[in-house]
Amino acid sequence: MKTNVGSLDRLIRVLLASVLFYLELLLYKGTGLGIGLIVAAGVLLLTALVGFCGLYSLLGIRTSQTNEQL
Repeated sequence: MKTNVGSLDRLIRVLLASVLFYLELLLYKGTGLGIGLIVAAGVLLLTALVGFCGLYSLLGIRTSQTNEQL
């Protein structure tokens, strides 16, 4: 796997994951929408930590500056 998520993209993903997580805790706890928010936050956080996004790979998008090998 090659890194295709850049630093700014990672930061935005972590911030968005945090917002989704807190929305679930404050507004949608225990609902179907809340579970969806947790799943979305988890995916965003995982892609930010790993630096690879499968959807970006399918669409040919790369926001990283280098072609580092993971």
